[in-house]
Parts: sequence; structure tokens; C-alpha cells
Amino acid sequence: MSLTNNQNVIKWVDEMVALCKPENVVWIDGSAEQLDALRKEAISTGEMIELNQEKLPGCLYHRTNPNDVARVEDRTFICTRKKEDAGPTNNWCDPQEMYAKLSKLYDGVMKGRTMYVIPYSMGPIGSPLAKVGVEVTDSIYVVLNMNIMTRMGADAFKNLGDVSDDFVRGLHSKADVNPEERYIVQFPEDNTIWSINSAYGGNVLLGKKCFALRIASFQGKNEGWMAEHMLILGVKKPDGEIKYITAAFPSACGKTNLAMLIPPEGYKKDGYEVFTVGDDIAWMKPGEDGRLYAINPENGFFGVAPGTNEKSNPNALHCTMKDTIFTNVALNNDDMTVWWEKLDKNPPVNATEWKGAKVNGVEYTAEGNTLAHPNSRFTAPATNCPCISSEFNNPAGVPISAIIFGGRRASTTPLVYQSFDWTHGTYMGSAVSSETTAAATGAVGVLRHDPMAMKPFIGYNVGDYWAHWLEMGEKLGDKAPKIFNVNWFKQDENGNFIWPGFGDNMRVLDWIIKRCEGTVDAVETAIGYLPKKEDINVEGIEDEVTPEIMDKLLDVDKELWTKEIAEMRRYYNDDIKAKGGNVPEALYAELDKIEARLNK
Repeated sequence: MSLTNNQNVIKWVDEMVALCKPENVVWIDGSAEQLDALRKEAISTGEMIELNQEKLPGCLYHRTNPNDVARVEDRTFICTRKKEDAGPTNNWCDPQEMYAKLSKLYDGVMKGRTMYVIPYSMGPIGSPLAKVGVEVTDSIYVVLNMNIMTRMGADAFKNLGDVSDDFVRGLHSKADVNPEERYIVQFPEDNTIWSINSAYGGNVLLGKKCFALRIASFQGKNEGWMAEHMLILGVKKPDGEIKYITAAFPSACGKTNLAMLIPPEGYKKDGYEVFTVGDDIAWMKPGEDGRLYAINPENGFFGVAPGTNEKSNPNALHCTMKDTIFTNVALNNDDMTVWWEKLDKNPPVNATEWKGAKVNGVEYTAEGNTLAHPNSRFTAPATNCPCISSEFNNPAGVPISAIIFGGRRASTTPLVYQSFDWTHGTYMGSAVSSETTAAATGAVGVLRHDPMAMKPFIGYNVGDYWAHWLEMGEKLGDKAPKIFNVNWFKQDENGNFIWPGFGDNMRVLDWIIKRCEGTVDAVETAIGYLPKKEDINVEGIEDEVTPEIMDKLLDVDKELWTKEIAEMRRYYNDDIKAKGGNVPEALYAELDKIEARLNK
């Protein structure tokens, strides 16, 4: 029984049924009764484990195959008819060839299994910025996670109506979770995603990165909007006005912490508050007043568990206290609760580690093992977040005043600076990079380019993506958000961070907002507008951030920046242009301008 009269949907689902040959087909209406039945079924088969319902009401535990614990960039493809349309940052294959290859893997893959048909909305139902997807899957884990991460069920079809063909078609089968036959494939020209042989979060919750960034970035280019790997937050000032900001950082640069920031005591006392609209993805479109408006297309948080604790991010931790699915964390067998590294200093003695072995957690961790996988996750409803914005479900979105880029840089980049204009800001976004930490394989301190923090997620040619940014700037004109760059990770000669970070990042947001309002001046430098050092409020941290430290935080070293510009020329020419990327001339012109200003 289908939930829609839309023949485009019905025809496509029939085709997928004919290909995969499931024993049963269940349309997911999103009702509590249906979801409860699926939870019970998943618990009875062992696919999910029920956690302590007094301490963690509504929470479930799931374990993936040890070969299937993260996104797999080498198995992720963008299939466009022309290779150059995928560009140098994506793996490409001809669509016909990929369809033929994968169709063999999907042929009869669901024999003896149930196919679940999941209609879902990315963004609030009824929002002009929202989009509809339909995912078919053979995994209850996927259904239950999609229920948290999206607006799932019959209502999703309201945005589509009975005749539109504008929905994203997602086919997923866990098959036999064979890593040699694992594929996560986007066909942007067909609004289609095919994923097989994975049962892990980001590879199978097709609304997440696959649709919300890879497919949506392509749609945005064609339809005049932007899909970005950005958090969205609102800062409420003492006068009650709320300013909205988006920010893009590569992984391990404090994105979720910033999205859920708790202001320092002095700011709290003055009446400042921070509200979370989104922690990961922003869809942005010009509104009727010409300003840029953003929605969070998601309905939940798919967060990394290790490192999340009462001190690092209390708001994120509180999100996980009910109706949450935990994946690949450790179990405390004494009371059926969960544990992960840095949750606290007390690993459970009677533990089950993430692969399923029962261990003495204290001894096991003392030997250098981890009880939870480093990429273990929680899927938590956004409504659980103590600081969720009252505008979270606003169909019009929120008006964006500032866009922030940032990376992890030990020296070159100052604490904060502002672009001269949108084109210069687009250059800043294209230059986002981070130095590798010990957590990443390979050498420490190697520069990894991650333009706009979107490198793995741009669904088309990166050069065309930059050109789209430039076009959006022209369209927005003087109503465009102001663009900034931050670096919380500057170090002293001993390798210690010299900015306290976390809640104190509010002090930088404060300066950014004042710049947007034109209430504070700045110093014009070769690289952009920098704060006057007295304009960063250090009240309460004067001992930590002395005037000498502030000088270091705001320093623009000519020699380091000359090297930075040379590296960006190399990156544009060797990594992008030589490999088929179309670098806009305007970005080369920005390099020339910065170089000329440095040499003045």
C-alpha cells in the first residue's frame, strides 16, 4: 500500500522492487505504532540492543561490522555523463557503466528480506527551502535513524504533491557488508543515490551527506541556492536581537562545540545566549528581502561520541539522554548504559567493547585499547538539545549576517580576520586547510586542503562550485553576509594552544557581530580586516590572554603569508587546474592582490 498518488514515486519504487526482489514491501508512514513494532523486531533479532529504559529512555544500541565503521571516500563516486563535470576532488565513473555494474549486485539482493520505503523531507515540511527524498532499504537500523535525522513519513509527500518528479531516489542494501563490493554512488544528473554493502550511518542514511551535500550542492548550483557543510547558530544579545551565523570547519576543528557554545560567565551575566539551529549542514537561499536565509535540512544530530562530555560539550551530551541510537560505543553490562573515551575517567569494569567482546574495561583501556570506536556515534533528535533555536522549524529559515571559515593552523593564520568583500571571502573559503594531528595517519603538521570544508562533499567540479559562490555574491550584492576566518588553534613555540577556545570563542563571535553591525573599527592588513587588540574582550581571562599573547594571536607574519600564497598558487595549479578543475580567474586575481599588499 503506497502513501502517495505520485506516479513518479510509485513507478520508481516498483522498479526497485523488481530489481531487489524483496519478500515484503513496507511503506514507512512515520506512525508511533509502526516505529514501535520495528524497534521490537530489531531488538528481538539482535540487530539492536535495548538500553536501560530508566536511565536512557527510548535509547537503543547498535554495532556495525568492524569492516564498516566510517565513510569510505575511495568507494564514493560522483557519476556524471562528462568526467569534467565531476572534477578533480571526486572519484568518477560513467553513469551507464556504474548502473550496469551495481545492478548485478542489487539483482535479488533482498530475497527473503523486507524492503522498507522511507519518504522523508530534508527541511521543515512545507518550507520553500525543503526537498523530498525516498529511500528504499533492507535495514531497520536505517529506518530508525532516518526517523531521527529527517522529517520521515507520509507528511513528507506534502511538499512533493501528486505530479512533481523532484525527489531524490535512494536505493540502499546492506547486502552482505562486503567491503570489496562496497559502493556509495551519487548520480547528480538523475537525482539518484545508490549505496550497497555498508550498514554504517553516513554511508546508508542517504539523507545525510549523500543528499544534503553531494546531490543538494548540484541542485543548488542549478537552482540558485547553496548547500554547505556549515553549522548555524544564533547569538542573542542583551537587547534581545538575535544575529545568525553559519560556519564551516574541517573535522576535528570544533564545529559541534561552536554550534552548541555556552557563553562565558561575564557574557551570560550581560544577557547573551547562543541557540543552535544546526550542527552540520546549512541550505541557504536568498529571501524576498534579498538577504541570505538558511535552514538546517536535518532533524537530528549524528555526532561523534568520543570526547563528548559534561565539560567539552554539555549540550551535546544532554541531547543523548533519551530516544537516541548509539552506534559502536561501549556497553556497561552492569546497568545497560553506554560509555566512550573521555565521557568520564571511569571505564566500566564489566564492559562490552564496540566489537562485542566482554572485557574488564579498566584493564582493557589501561593496556591502550579503546572501548568505543574512535568514530562511534550517537543519533539524537534535535528537539533534545537544551539550546535548540525557537526558529529551528521556521519554514522561511533564519537570516544570515556572517559566514565563518576556519581550520587548524599552528602559526600562519590569526585568531580572526574579515574579508574585504565577498570575492575575497570566497578566496578565503577556497583556502581552508588544516594541519594534520597525531590522530590522522601519516606525518604531523602536513597541510590538508579542504575548500569550504566541502572537499569530500561537492557533488560536481570544485572550480564550478567556487564560480557558483562568486555568482551568489553578485546576486546578493550589498545584502550578502560578511565573511570571516577564525583559527582557535594557534600555538606558542612549545606547541601549546594560546587561545582558550570553547566558550571563550564567544569573544570572537562578539567582535564578528559588531563588525556586521558596523559598531567597531578594524585594522586594514594585507590579508583582510583584523581586530584592534583592545576590541577583543578578554575580561576574566586577562591572565591567560595577556597583551603579548593577543599580539601573537593577531600577528600577520609577512614571510609565512608569502609562503601561504605560494602554496595556494601551487594548489590551484597542480591539485585543481592540472586535474581538470576550472579555477575562476577572480580567485587568481585575489592571490595577486594579497601578494601585492604583502610586498607593499
